[in-house]
Amino acid sequence: MECFRKLETLIDAGGANAAGEARALLAHLKAKSQVLAEAVDEFLLDMMTLDFLLEAEREAFQDSARRLAHRRLTMVKLLST
Repeated sequence: MECFRKLETLIDAGGANAAGEARALLAHLKAKSQVLAEAVDEFLLDMMTLDFLLEAEREAFQDSARRLAHRRLTMVKLLST
């Protein structure tokens, strides 16, 4: 799916509003099931954490936050199929 490719790019590139863009890309998935909605929420929390770390220039934690966001996105992908 195109939205997942865009989300992967957002995780890797970061940015000031990456979490907001991710929220917009995933909005249509939240209505499918409660479990999927929870997985999307967990992913969005990780994106907000990554945004914070990028803004705070906490480079030591950015790679870990990116890895976690990638794993949460994988869960969203699996649940959405």
